[in-house]
Amino acid sequence: MRPDCTDFRQLFLDDAPMMDMRAPIEFAKGAFPGVVNLPLMTDQERQKVGTCYKQQGQAAAITLGHQLVSGATKRERLHAWASFAKANPNGYLYCFRGGLRSLIVQQWLRDEAGIDYPRIKGGYKALRTFLLETTQQAVEQCDFVLVGGLTGTGKTDVLHQLNNVLDLEGHANHRGSSFGKRATAQPAQIDFENKLAIDVLKKRARGIEQFVLEDEGRIVGSCSVPLELYQGMQQYPLVWLEDSFENRVERILRDYVINLCAEFVDVHGEEDGRRLFAERMLQSMNNIHKRLGGERFQRLSEILGQALDEQQRSGAVDLHRGWIEGLLKEYYDPMYAYQRQAKAERIEFAGDGVEVREYLKARALRAPRSN
Repeated sequence: MRPDCTDFRQLFLDDAPMMDMRAPIEFAKGAFPGVVNLPLMTDQERQKVGTCYKQQGQAAAITLGHQLVSGATKRERLHAWASFAKANPNGYLYCFRGGLRSLIVQQWLRDEAGIDYPRIKGGYKALRTFLLETTQQAVEQCDFVLVGGLTGTGKTDVLHQLNNVLDLEGHANHRGSSFGKRATAQPAQIDFENKLAIDVLKKRARGIEQFVLEDEGRIVGSCSVPLELYQGMQQYPLVWLEDSFENRVERILRDYVINLCAEFVDVHGEEDGRRLFAERMLQSMNNIHKRLGGERFQRLSEILGQALDEQQRSGAVDLHRGWIEGLLKEYYDPMYAYQRQAKAERIEFAGDGVEVREYLKARALRAPRSN
């Protein structure tokens, strides 16, 4: 039999299969990538056992738990656990603290299915603590550089050509701007933090000790950048990406109109996808209503509405350039120009996409590497 696991680092480096015994409500608040939730108890069962524990103590709560998970219910859940264990012989199971729930499942698997299956000591809480410490240690020990630039300069495009990037927007499933919401939902805050930490862990295991980040705000959509990392981002050196106004308009048209509409159609089907895409765009414009001011909001919203109507009618996207150009000139560019001026002392290089990419690659070669 494989021993119970305490090597959390290797678990995540190996993408070890894991089944989570916690109730669905616990799992939804935060989990790890690829983990399967096969709970010992449903949310309702867990609530009943918790109430019993408070009123009558541990022994009564354990007795109630065995009553609730018995007979056909127990056989059904045991079958699911055994199926996972057989399909993933190199996997592990865990509960919140690696305590009673995982011990019970481990015992039932052994005694009633003949399967010896190891658990993770310390459970979810220990794994989560390990990942929080992973991010904190990277902030303390590694070198970081930010990529900034006006909206639409293609910062994400450049980052995706590097092997030492931490893609905050990718992990948050959001493009970071008022129009950055995707067709699919963002992860829970804990899931976002866990994915980021595992990304850091795997890159450091490959010897990477310098990371490139996009210059983000504290919040990426609904996901908050870990505080220690965000605080560091206020001092990290900055590389500024430049591109022509025309190229930026076309890139925004591609990413926020053509590709986003295709995302919605892919997720929701042709008719609903196009309708939901149009609703999302109008809502995104409305989200910055106060910052735009009444007249400007009304004018750009009308252009956006006409562009969406034409896109729905004929598929043409040309009219979208009108509101994109207006937003860039009147809203985003003045805001980013102010930010650049405030960060001028931290800018160590500026150039177009090719120049910035090559600079960052050369910079990474000069960075110290771990063993």
